[in-house]
Amino acid sequence: MLNMDLKTLYRSVIMDHYKFPKNKGLVNDDTYLTVHLNNPTCGDDLVVQLLVEDNQIKDLRQLGKGCSICCASASVASEMLKGKTVKEALSLTQSFYDMLTGQPIEDKKILGDAIAFEGVGQFPARIKCATLAWKAYEKGLNPLEGEQNNE
Repeated sequence: MLNMDLKTLYRSVIMDHYKFPKNKGLVNDDTYLTVHLNNPTCGDDLVVQLLVEDNQIKDLRQLGKGCSICCASASVASEMLKGKTVKEALSLTQSFYDMLTGQPIEDKKILGDAIAFEGVGQFPARIKCATLAWKAYEKGLNPLEGEQNNE
């Protein structure tokens, strides 16, 4: 259970990313991989773009419409995953999912601002909102992980 000071801090982080999203806007560039996902249950709709070179995420973009949880999570994910290798990004994504579902995580510090969504796990209907962007980035990265293993 989160104490009130942490809840207030986490709410502040989420609202900051919602009001001032990072990496917002799409680029018209064929070298970016584009993934579109939506959550028909609540209306969240998101497009993400990934630029991966030499197994490293060079840039991430995101643009969507949705609730504050969805939009803030897209902003946080775009910041957290940028600069990571494909494997690191997929591992971080799994840690985010584990946190939301109450699974143990070795080091919560790796989650950075994403830890602000920890309380969302108490509301199962909102988990889809928090994970939509992460699932979109994961969908774009999964095929690349296979390429990495073949090198």
